[in-house]
Amino acid sequence: MNAVALAGLGLISPLGPTPGAFWHGLLHGRRAFGEHGCPQGDFRSRVVAAVPPGDCTAPAGRRKEALATAAARQALAAAGLTGLPDGSLLVLVSQAPALGTTAGEQDDDFAGPPPEALLAACRADARRTHVVHLSHACASAAYAAAFARDWLLSGLGGTALIVGASALNRYEYASMDVVRTLSPHGARPFDADRDGITVGEGAGAAVLETAGSARARGHRPEAWLTGAACVVDTSESVASAPAAVLDCMRAALDDAGTRRVDYVHAHATGTVQGDAAEAEAVAGLAAALGHGPLPVSSHKGAIGHLLHASAFPGLVAAAGFLREARVPGTPGLRRPAPLPDGVLALDRPRRAATAGHVLVNSFGFGGNNASLVLSAAGGRPTSPYEETA
Repeated sequence: MNAVALAGLGLISPLGPTPGAFWHGLLHGRRAFGEHGCPQGDFRSRVVAAVPPGDCTAPAGRRKEALATAAARQALAAAGLTGLPDGSLLVLVSQAPALGTTAGEQDDDFAGPPPEALLAACRADARRTHVVHLSHACASAAYAAAFARDWLLSGLGGTALIVGASALNRYEYASMDVVRTLSPHGARPFDADRDGITVGEGAGAAVLETAGSARARGHRPEAWLTGAACVVDTSESVASAPAAVLDCMRAALDDAGTRRVDYVHAHATGTVQGDAAEAEAVAGLAAALGHGPLPVSSHKGAIGHLLHASAFPGLVAAAGFLREARVPGTPGLRRPAPLPDGVLALDRPRRAATAGHVLVNSFGFGGNNASLVLSAAGGRPTSPYEETA
């Protein structure tokens, strides 16, 4: 069995401080852009952003640390754990590793939260915890999930925690601005009038566990991570290439041992090129599998793009779909762009006839592509999401 348990999830997003708040807001089509605002005179006042409630005037490093530690605690609690067990794996995702042991000692622009803060928040023994940092652009969290799954299946341990956070900062703002990907109006994935991405703030975490470890604790997971594929394709420096995206999705399904897909949670950020490339790849997948139109949606019209941490909202949405058989819509999608046969981009939620397998896509600059397959756990998870914030 190549599956590992998705034992618990944590998420702080502009829709609220829990995975349940995000799922509830996503189902109701909420768009959090500009709801909480940022101080005038700061560079953040010049860009449409999605910021969670709280002090957005604090340095980015401190915000990342606060968000990441809160998400980690949520994921552990959802997994029924009071702390990270000895011998576990901790995977941090960000632009670069923390340069100091506290947020005040690191470069606030792009460094990730210091591992010491995460270890303390998780009540983990630093001497008995394996710590890894991964950076694969905006596919980093999905790469981390694939890495942690391989680590668990290799018999190196029973539990892994992946954590990442995004906080709007000058460095990442400039990196998006220079390639002209930022929308002046707010992201609208798959919309005919889409004009770029919205940068969001937030953090996510996921506890992965071997089947044996979950069984020994009597814990029913949110879902099973049954397949994963990571494909680095250098044919395109910025936009994903449709052929590489298709190869990535097919490889993930092959790894999961299934040809069934009930829903695709798209990476779709709201750029003209990126959304079109992914839609073309999904159409190719539908044709290859002999499917009718595959339902597709994206969360980035609700909370923006969490960059390195962007796969975490995708995992929450996928788990919600598997649990409730409800396909979320894409907030902000008003006038769907023409899409190839085989792709059904949803502007609002709908019931699914079956909810057994879902693909979660995550792509990044430099040809970083990742696809994850989540499969239904059966029954209700031990720690279902709250319905509201």
